[in-house]
Amino acid sequence: MTAPESSSPAPNSSPLITLGHPVLRQVAQPVTSVSDGSVQQLIDELLTTVRTANGVGIAAPQLGHSLRILVIASRPNLRYPHAPLMEPTVLINPRLLSASDELELGWEGCLSVPGVRGRVPRHRAIEVEYCDRHGHPQQAVWEGFVARIFQHEADHLEGKVFLDRVQSETDLLSEEAYQAMEIATLP
Repeated sequence: MTAPESSSPAPNSSPLITLGHPVLRQVAQPVTSVSDGSVQQLIDELLTTVRTANGVGIAAPQLGHSLRILVIASRPNLRYPHAPLMEPTVLINPRLLSASDELELGWEGCLSVPGVRGRVPRHRAIEVEYCDRHGHPQQAVWEGFVARIFQHEADHLEGKVFLDRVQSETDLLSEEAYQAMEIATLP
């Protein structure tokens, strides 16, 4: 069965494209003018969409734009009840500077791959550089779940999805099975 080309947009957000759309498999292009109105509008759309879709991160290719922009917006929500709370962070032209040797297996889902979760190995800690939405250079060090979000979203900029990193079919679950497992672990 083929995945639909797009899903219905949440109110005031842009339609998410899903697996099967060619933009998800393209290497995204660098942003050359952060102050460009269309870039700033796309950033606003990414911020709105990640919130309304109960995501913890999103990348421009997921809205059909092959540009090197991503948002990390970790917060507890219906899809990720244990996510840590942080202010949404916009990363333009992000670059991984270093990554820990230590890898962690963790469950991931994706707004562009609905209905499926996969257990994916990711670096436990990372250091990145990027420009913020105002064009100012930034650096950050993240660990654990937030480092996982960055790596997941950065994969989108390289034309990859989390399914490409799943090591075994036994590391795949339906969204329903994953949610039942999460509910069973709540106190």
